[in-house]
Formats: sequence, structure tokens, C-alpha cells
Amino acid sequence: MTPGPVPRTDEPVIVSFTEFTARRLRDLPVIVRDGVGLSRAWWAMPGAIGVLLYVDPAKKRGGSLSVWASEDDLRRFVALPRHAAIMRKYGRRVSIRSAMWQTESFRTEDAWAQRHERLAAAVDGVGA
Repeated sequence: MTPGPVPRTDEPVIVSFTEFTARRLRDLPVIVRDGVGLSRAWWAMPGAIGVLLYVDPAKKRGGSLSVWASEDDLRRFVALPRHAAIMRKYGRRVSIRSAMWQTESFRTEDAWAQRHERLAAAVDGVGA
């Protein structure tokens, strides 16, 4: 996990899992490139504790698992002009699912294991 400026804590944190599926395989490399570019500034994201990016070319899928000090910090990131520009640029080329939850103690392995359940709950209107 790439660390942010906020150190890991024993306090409750906000976890966000976002997954995109590209409509065409040929779009995947540029989407991933821009996502990695955005993550290079992670060390300076206010409230960011960490981020993990992933890509699964066989499924034309990728995404992020990010950890935040507060929900306001996550919302500030989502509203950043650079993030918004990426979403506008690729919005029609992907389908996106996301979930957000608060946890008392964050472990990357636990959050990764919960991702499918959390996404399903968010789609059904239960999560996030």
C-alpha cells in the first residue's frame, strides 16, 4: 500500500473500494496510466492514509482500495479537479462500482477479502 501523509492509526478510518471495468481492452492502458499518475501525488493528499491500485487485464478491470482519516477527506479527494477530469475523460469508457465503509481497525488483507461483499451491498443500496 502506498502511504499517504497521515500515518496509520488505531482510530476508526474510512475505507473506499472503487472498481472499474473498461468497455474495451484497448482503453485499459491509458486509464491505468492516468490512475497511477494521480497516485504519485498520494504523499500530499490531505487525510490520505494509503492507497492500493490494482489491474486485472484479463477482466478489463482495475481499481483502488484507499484509506482515509475521515469521510470529508475522501470527499475532498473525489472533488479534486484532477480526479474529476479523469472521471470525465473515461466515464463513458468504463462502468464503475464503489463502496465506502468505516472500520475500527484497518488491515489491507481484511478489506481486500471484503471487497466483493462490500460492492454487492453498495449496489443493492445497503453499503456506502
